[in-house]
Amino acid sequence: MPNIHESISRDLGLKSTQVAAVESLVDDGATIPFMARYRKEKTGGLDEVSISEIIDRLEAHSKLELRRQSILSSLEEQGIDDQKLLQSIHAAGNMATLEDLYLPYRPKRRTRASIAREKGLEPLAVSLWKKFNDLDPLKEA
Repeated sequence: MPNIHESISRDLGLKSTQVAAVESLVDDGATIPFMARYRKEKTGGLDEVSISEIIDRLEAHSKLELRRQSILSSLEEQGIDDQKLLQSIHAAGNMATLEDLYLPYRPKRRTRASIAREKGLEPLAVSLWKKFNDLDPLKEA
């Protein structure tokens, strides 16, 4: 996977050093107007729109990487080590692709009904529904 600064600079037609400078300034707490007006020497003269676009892309990349790590840890907990799947997850370039890859392996939500089924209470529920008027629930349980 290419360096994120190079990727963003290629997409926006900027220099990689400009992207790195904006990221550094944002990490230091600088605002977009401040960077556009007073840090032109660091950003290479970028305007507010370009700086905003760089910040948006850096944030999207950060969120993508956090989700990727979350998915990889979930798969590890489940004991899934399919190399082709893991390579696809590492190569995913956007959130939609990442989620589509993870969907079949995503743990299902546990509802009260699913917990009751796990405990073997489904036959009792079915019999109660079928013979509700003729059945003593405590006796049947």
